[in-house]
Amino acid sequence: MKVFISIVILIFAMASLSAQEITSVNMPVDENTGLITYKEVIEEPGTKDELFNRGSSWLHTFYANPWEVAKVRDKSTGLIKIQHQIRLYDMDKNGIKISAGLVLYNAKLEFKDGRYRIVVDNFVSKELSRYPVENWLDVTADNYKPKWKSYLAQIDSYVKNELIKSLKAAMKPVKEIEEEDW
Repeated sequence: MKVFISIVILIFAMASLSAQEITSVNMPVDENTGLITYKEVIEEPGTKDELFNRGSSWLHTFYANPWEVAKVRDKSTGLIKIQHQIRLYDMDKNGIKISAGLVLYNAKLEFKDGRYRIVVDNFVSKELSRYPVENWLDVTADNYKPKWKSYLAQIDSYVKNELIKSLKAAMKPVKEIEEEDW
């Protein structure tokens, strides 16, 4: 069901992207590494272990194969490392969505008492060899392709509107329902 909803959201996003020209994509680039990096610290009530357990549970709702995706799950350090991919799409002249390949990415969830952090980085296009998507940001490059703006927008939408949004919702504390004595 989650996959179906994600596909529907992606179809609507692609339809809106094809309806308007993408003039620019603001990707968060880390000053030190020069890599596209999404980083956010979220304050949430709970101990490190409680937050870690919520994060582990989220893996099972967001990813089809959480055991393959989560390369590290270390409760003692409060660390979950994820390796996954995003499927990109082009639209043909008839408005039909065509697969344009995969972009691999890494995500890291770190948990401490009262807060957690998500870092999503290392975006690499899976081609004949791995191609850093940061190269797509250089519109002055000789090999620049206008469709790269669409790909960057798809990556940005996936990370912000699906991955991080889903994680934030899953990390909220569960409200305990008290049974009524009668």
